[in-house]
Amino acid sequence: MQTVAKIFVISGPSGSGKSTLLKRLFAEYPDTFGFSVSHTTRKPRPGEENGKDYHFVLKEHMEEQVAAGKFIESATFSGNMYGTSIKAVEDVVESGKVCMLDIDMQGVKSVKNTQLNPRYIFVRPPTLEVLEQRLRGRGTETEEAVTARLEASQRELEYGDTPGAYDRIVINDDLESAYKSLKSAIFEA
Repeated sequence: MQTVAKIFVISGPSGSGKSTLLKRLFAEYPDTFGFSVSHTTRKPRPGEENGKDYHFVLKEHMEEQVAAGKFIESATFSGNMYGTSIKAVEDVVESGKVCMLDIDMQGVKSVKNTQLNPRYIFVRPPTLEVLEQRLRGRGTETEEAVTARLEASQRELEYGDTPGAYDRIVINDDLESAYKSLKSAIFEA
């Protein structure tokens, strides 16, 4: 299999299954892909590790770095900042691996204004109702946070349906078929 890009942007609403699909891809191809670890000012969820799941940083530090132009994209959601540093992407590409970026719709729009030229893949749930069940099933967020994520998800789904916004759309209604679809989008000749 031959990859067609050195950088992929994987996007989709919170709860669409991006992380699950990427973890599986990394497990199957540990020497091929590198994860661009995003920065966030939110607190870690149970089981998350600093430097692996996110770089958990103070808001003041991240604001300084963003202002200094050291981020490809950044966004604020539910009072927390999220972003992708230029260094995180460079580190992966320089290691010889294909860089995977897991970012939201705002981030996708920002990356489209850079010189990176990645391939864009949108992971979507089969329905908004299924997405709501997944978010509530996590049991890690307040009702306000779930509501905010659902509102943001509606906008992300609308953007995902915009012609030309993404190179491929993966519908995550069944993990096996979604994973095959993701691999097809990445390894297509």
